[in-house]
Amino acid sequence: MFDFIRNHQRWALAILALFILPGLGLIGIRGSGFFDQNANVASVNGRKISSQEFDTAVRSQLDRARQMLGASYDPKMFDTAKMRSDVLDQLVQQRVVADEAQRLNLTASNAAILKYELGIPAIAQLRNPDGSMDLNAYRQILATQGMTPDQFDARIMYELAEQQIGVNITSSAIVAKTLAAQLSALADQQREVQSLAFHPADYVAQIHPTDDQLKAYYAAHTKDFQTPETATIDYVSFDQATLASAYQPSDADLHKFYQDNQKQYETKAQVRARHILIVAPKDASAADMAKAKQKAEEVLAEVRAHPDQFAALAKQDSQDPGSADKGGDLGFFDQDGTVKAVANAAFQLKKDEISGLVQSDFGFHIIQVTDIKPATARPFDDVKDSILNELRTEHATKQYADTVDAFGNTVYEQAANLQPAADKFHLTVRQATVSRTPNPALAPTDPLNNPKLLSAVFADDAIKAQHNTAAIDVGNNTMISAHVTHYNAAAVPAFDAVKTQVSQKVIAEQSTKMAHDAGLVKLAALQTTPSTTGFSAVQKVTRADTQQVPRDALRTIFKVDGQHLPQYVGVDLADAGYTIYRVNAIDQAPVSDPAKIAAIQQQIMQITGQSEMNAYLASLKARSKVKIYAIPQQDSDNK
Repeated sequence: MFDFIRNHQRWALAILALFILPGLGLIGIRGSGFFDQNANVASVNGRKISSQEFDTAVRSQLDRARQMLGASYDPKMFDTAKMRSDVLDQLVQQRVVADEAQRLNLTASNAAILKYELGIPAIAQLRNPDGSMDLNAYRQILATQGMTPDQFDARIMYELAEQQIGVNITSSAIVAKTLAAQLSALADQQREVQSLAFHPADYVAQIHPTDDQLKAYYAAHTKDFQTPETATIDYVSFDQATLASAYQPSDADLHKFYQDNQKQYETKAQVRARHILIVAPKDASAADMAKAKQKAEEVLAEVRAHPDQFAALAKQDSQDPGSADKGGDLGFFDQDGTVKAVANAAFQLKKDEISGLVQSDFGFHIIQVTDIKPATARPFDDVKDSILNELRTEHATKQYADTVDAFGNTVYEQAANLQPAADKFHLTVRQATVSRTPNPALAPTDPLNNPKLLSAVFADDAIKAQHNTAAIDVGNNTMISAHVTHYNAAAVPAFDAVKTQVSQKVIAEQSTKMAHDAGLVKLAALQTTPSTTGFSAVQKVTRADTQQVPRDALRTIFKVDGQHLPQYVGVDLADAGYTIYRVNAIDQAPVSDPAKIAAIQQQIMQITGQSEMNAYLASLKARSKVKIYAIPQQDSDNK
């Protein structure tokens, strides 16, 4: 299991981040004095939002963008001043909602917290075939987020409590069915159209640019043909994973850990039981409680007289809808696996023994234990690999923390090359060629695509002075230092070297313009003298069924009113040319699908509810004491 976590750590953390970071994971531990109070970005009702908390939120936002976009991710498009402002606004919003939840005394039950946590894929993966949890792996995943199980439970509790505010507000929206019907009609409206396309490719043969025209274009667009600057580098990677794989604890160490942590490898005792429930809620009146108890005593007498008919009597008399049809069977459970009063009683019984009346918050139970599984310990050989990985992780974590500064000092003090650092820390010197922007051929998370590393490589100290870069933290407990061995400045090739590319660009631009101009001339003629000559066959399009009509064209088509049909409209499709659409007819189908109207009504209610939620959040923020000290911008070496 620990192999799984280590090998899929980024995946596990990313999934955890989706559940934790956007919610209370960003709110922080209430009242904690952990962060440096002199490095805050804002305060809400007297509680600070630290720079570290803000940076964590920004990194989470950028990581999600990387995962979604892959090789097309460009940090410059996302790490902007507006994005950072939005992140801080979200943190402030989370704080004011948290304060409101606390003021309203909102909370969440243990059962709701457990259900939520087991719905997180990274945690659900840790369940064993018998339903138990790999607690070591669970603690390890939380530790990577800097949390204990108790802290995680607390954060989820606040998350669920805060969600109650949003659910109550968004679910209060009301939308008239007539409005939904009108929108359904608009969605189903069908328009009969024909098209006449002017493709740039049809005009290419007419274009013969001269050398003078090509040279003039080249002179005006030199940057389009510029080759990027590149650097060939040596680099070394100092990371915790390598330290872990290099460590080999002795068998004696493994056995000692097993003995010292025996409880981690125990499977709790379990019983299988069935019960008969006579419902009597704890808030029932005294008369109802007495009546339920009398009924339970009568059933108990019947069970004691005919213990072999327990299952049949459960089907007949039990008021538990979840188990009555199964003869009252509750399956196997441990001491914490069911209602406390029931569990306590069941674990006092021997196999086939029947209890007296057991009272819980639900009523009166009669319990029979049908099977018992004693507590067992997993053998050492079964858990040896997980212990090995845990010891390696512990050793590597400590060694990394103890030596990472020494690595940084070595690459700085021995700045002429990386070999001294490689020799001292048993690292391999690797080579690569990089540019200022990330390489789309590499994964977005590849260290060689790290913006801080690339910025350091192309700094004057690395290129001109040819010094090692500082040790750069590229995430995932990994530090990298690079040394530039060869630098190629950005350059504009001579005209003759790129003449073919210049010609292709000129022809593409001119053919697109000719197609556009021809379309405009034809549109003017059709609006004077209508005709169907050259148009395609009739297509019937709706807003949902576009028949492959481009979205830009569809918007123009549906702006046409129903007067004086047919009408002609033209659409500039950029590099795809120009297309004229003839709108022949507008057909409005009757609104008759109740399910569709209900679905649209639900969608509008969601939108309306969200709008009301936004207004509520704005009012919360307005009456809270919010101070913004500063919004940290992107580091200069990250730009």
